Amino acid sequence: MKLSPVKPFEPIMTELLPSGDKWIAQIKWDGVRMLVYFDGADTELINRKGNNRTRQYPELWDTPAYCRANSVILDGEIIALVEGVPSFHQVMKRDSLRQEQQIRARVQQVPIVYMVFDILYCNGEWVTSRPLHERQALLNQVLVPNPHVQQVPSYPDIPLLYEVSKQHQLEGIVVKDLNSVYAVNGKDKRWQKRKNIQDVNAVVGGVTYRDGIVNALLLGLYDKDGRLIYIGHAGTGKLRVADWRRITEEASGMIQKDRPFANQTERQKGAVWIRPVWVVKVNFLEWTPGGTLRQPSIQAFVDAPPEDCKLDQ
Repeated sequence: MKLSPVKPFEPIMTELLPSGDKWIAQIKWDGVRMLVYFDGADTELINRKGNNRTRQYPELWDTPAYCRANSVILDGEIIALVEGVPSFHQVMKRDSLRQEQQIRARVQQVPIVYMVFDILYCNGEWVTSRPLHERQALLNQVLVPNPHVQQVPSYPDIPLLYEVSKQHQLEGIVVKDLNSVYAVNGKDKRWQKRKNIQDVNAVVGGVTYRDGIVNALLLGLYDKDGRLIYIGHAGTGKLRVADWRRITEEASGMIQKDRPFANQTERQKGAVWIRPVWVVKVNFLEWTPGGTLRQPSIQAFVDAPPEDCKLDQ
């Protein structure tokens, strides 16, 4: 039986971490949320947005090599480590590939690990209605860790894990109710996340140049009326010289006369407007009173619909 993709359970953002015996904490890995579907014969990898990413991660094709279940749906995060720290920029080098030759080459250049934290389906039965502590026990029974697949550890000391995540410059932590069922397509306070670094997926609506090469991206988010609102510009982050050259080349075919932003931009002079189709993940320190990002840093281009990049995301 072919397993149909589902939307995963999402945590809500919090600044006040819960406490008590019913809560556990896990590291929030800065990677790509991915569900593995194995129907007993074939394996498929589907991301949070419902896009198929099976081709991009051949290390995970042989599900029986890392899972004892006859059929299964696993939930987790695919990460790429750089000096022991997850790098979203590096994992996107794998996730964005489409050509087989490039994929094979990147398998060696950018090794990945699938950090599994939940199980939705096992041996022909949905287990989403079971409490988290039972699903974790089941996951521990069926998962066979290897260099590319690991089970995410859980910790009872929530404040300590949060401090550890800050010390090691990790994205943050996720806190979960041990009694919580898995709510497909749900999002509520039974799962909560606290981040050390804020991030947002933003639309690129313009660029600026230095010596003929793009040196900054002008960013925006859509409001409830569908208007693209300027939130700042970014020229620093994980992009390299080759990336900026590629951006310069591709942007030349995307130029438009009209400003796509509904409001004025800081860099009006010298700005070149482009069709708002690119989406980038941006880390930032905080929102300014004027509604722009403080110290934005570009992490990677992401495959996401521009219309999903909203002010209330």
